[in-house]
Formats: sequence, structure tokens, C-alpha cells
Amino acid sequence: MPIGLLILLVLIGVPLLEIFVLIEVGSEIGAIPTIGLTVLTALAGTLMLRVQGLSLLTRMRSEIDAGRVPGDDIIHGAFIVIAAILLLIPGFVTDTLGLLLFIPPVRTAIGRYIIRHADVTVVQGARRYRRDPDIVDLDEEDWTAKNGDTRANQGAGGDPRRISPWKNRPDT
Repeated sequence: MPIGLLILLVLIGVPLLEIFVLIEVGSEIGAIPTIGLTVLTALAGTLMLRVQGLSLLTRMRSEIDAGRVPGDDIIHGAFIVIAAILLLIPGFVTDTLGLLLFIPPVRTAIGRYIIRHADVTVVQGARRYRRDPDIVDLDEEDWTAKNGDTRANQGAGGDPRRISPWKNRPDT
């Protein structure tokens, strides 16, 4: 399924589902209790965000202080942010999903699933792309030789070969 279609379905489907559930819950318990329950779930989520967020930051700091990379904690932090966003959206479905993401074993299981099914390509070193003759790469091309203007493009120390002010060595 194309990603654009998936996003469209989510943008249309989630609000429709939320409206349906709100109407059904409201018809069972009434409008005022439904609104109160929605506000209550948002407050509970805010409290959980504060408690778990501070706890996570403390764990991450101790991992960093011990010289370790807090990899799992970063994943948990991302899910806590997603949970907070879901709790900001009014409705029972997103609140339920957001509250589920506050349960550490649920976050761990989802994180492992995503990592296991992720298609990641790691490229080490610089990659070369096909050059377009109309594009001048100032880090690799000698601008002065290409344009004949040495006044504006001299490097540090007046070296016309050094184009990039961020490099420590002149380009050759």
C-alpha cells in the first residue's frame, strides 16, 4: 500500500472512529460523563507522562554517566512522546493506545517488533553521486578555475585553491 494512501486513511479513519466511539459511549452513559471521562483520561495520561518521562530521563542520564549508550531508553522515550501525542487527541481510541504505550512491556514488545522488521541500510564512508555539469560543488571544485574570479572565492591565507572555509586543508 502506498504511504500516501495509508496516511490519508489514517487522517480520515481515526477521526471517524473517534466520533463513532464517542457517540456510542455518550449514548450509553450520557454526554457529561463522556466528556468527563475524556478529560480524566487526558489528566491521567499527563500524570503518567510526567512520572515516566522523569524516570526515563534519570535512567538515561545514569546510563550516559556510566559510559553506556541508552539505546533501549531512547526507544522507550520515543514511544512516550508518541503516547503523549495520542493523549492530546480527544477520544477514547487514541487515549487507549496512548495509555497502552505507557506500559513498559508493551513499549519493549513494539520496539523489538519494529527493529526486527526494519529494513535499514548502513553506508560507511563517503558516497559519490553522479555529477551534474551545471552544479558546482565548492568542496570539490576549484571555483576560481571554473569562473576565473579569484577575489570572492579565496580560502584562508589567500590560497585560491581552498574554497571551503570549513575544511582545514586546501582542496587539490
